[in-house]
This record gives sequence, structure tokens and C-alpha cells, in this order.
Amino acid sequence: MEANKQRRNSRMVLLLIAGVPLTVILIATWLWYYVVEGDLDLVAMLGTSNSGTLVQPPRQLDDIDLSEPGSLPFPYSELDPKWTFLIPGGTQCDVTCEKMLYTSRQIHIAMGKEVNRIRRFYVSDTAISDIGLKFEQLSDERPAPSTFEAYLATEHKGMKTLTITPTEHRALLAEYHEAPDTWYLVDPAGWIMMSYSSDVDYKGVMSDLKFLLKNSSE
Repeated sequence: MEANKQRRNSRMVLLLIAGVPLTVILIATWLWYYVVEGDLDLVAMLGTSNSGTLVQPPRQLDDIDLSEPGSLPFPYSELDPKWTFLIPGGTQCDVTCEKMLYTSRQIHIAMGKEVNRIRRFYVSDTAISDIGLKFEQLSDERPAPSTFEAYLATEHKGMKTLTITPTEHRALLAEYHEAPDTWYLVDPAGWIMMSYSSDVDYKGVMSDLKFLLKNSSE
């Protein structure tokens, strides 16, 4: 009888061991179904520690006709996948604009060994040669160049400059048009997924980036 009891206990243990993974799979399937259907907001339930503001729904860069200087088409999907800082621009670059460019550049540099996994885009609704420069001093207190093109050439080498139509600019970068100190983070697939303002400390941005890069294969 003791042997039968031990066999029953052994079977129970085996059933429990086999049942745990199945239960986890069923729970995960149930959660995923309700998330996809929009009936469950896991982000709201679990909370987030990100410093930026999630762009909801995210917007796809490849849905917009991006152009390089000279009106050359710029298909985002053909680029190597990287995380991208997107800094919006308009008909002129003032102190707020300069601060965004300076801050994003310094954060990029400060990422150290991860610097090559990140790039920066300046996206304007005006040709770069026509953008007015409306500041006299750089954030590091050096005098500003005479033109916006000269400023980009000396202070932001390697940053891609792109243009889109004013209508597309307003639709793609709606937060910027409400608050001109807004810039964005784009994921490797081209989705604008988070925005930042001057209220966010650079350490907070770096914390977000480190988390995303750690959990991303790109």
C-alpha cells in the first residue's frame, strides 16, 4: 500500500510539472488575445518607467515622402535598421531649435559604445538652404555661424537633413506643432514611438535608450 501511495504522489508531481508550462501558455494566449482586441491595456496596468511620452498610435516614416537636399527621394525602409533621433524643424531655427539639436547631439555622443546603433535626422518642411538662423550664440556659449547651413556643417556633421511637405510635417509631427521644443525617438522599423521635450532631463532620455538598446537586437 505504501508503494501505491508513493506511485500516486509521483504521478501527481509529474502532472504538476507538466501542467505549469501549459498553464503559462494558456494565460499568455488569453492576455495576448485581449491586448490585440484592445480590451486590455498592459502598459496602463503595469505602468512604465520611460521618461519620454509614448506616441499613440505610433507613426511610420515610410508613409511619408521624405526627400534629401536636391529633392532626392529618401526611402527609410532601405536604410540599415537603427534607433533614430528625429529633430523637427521649420522655416527658421531659433534658440529652442538650437537647444534641441545640441541636446540630441550630446546625448548621442554620451551613449559611448552604443553610439553606432543610433543616428540623427533633422526633418523640416522647408529646404535647408532657405531656413533662417535666429540665434546668435550656441548652447556652449560660442558665437553662432552666419547661416543655418553653415551651422549644420560645423556643429552637426553626419546628421541627415530631410524635408517633407508642410501638410505631412504637421500630420507626422503633431506634438512639435503644439510644443516647438518636442523631438522624437524612432525605432529601427521606422515607427515614431516616443517624444521628448525640454522638460525631460538628458539622463532620463539616456535611461530610456539604454533600456531599449538592451532589449533590442538592432
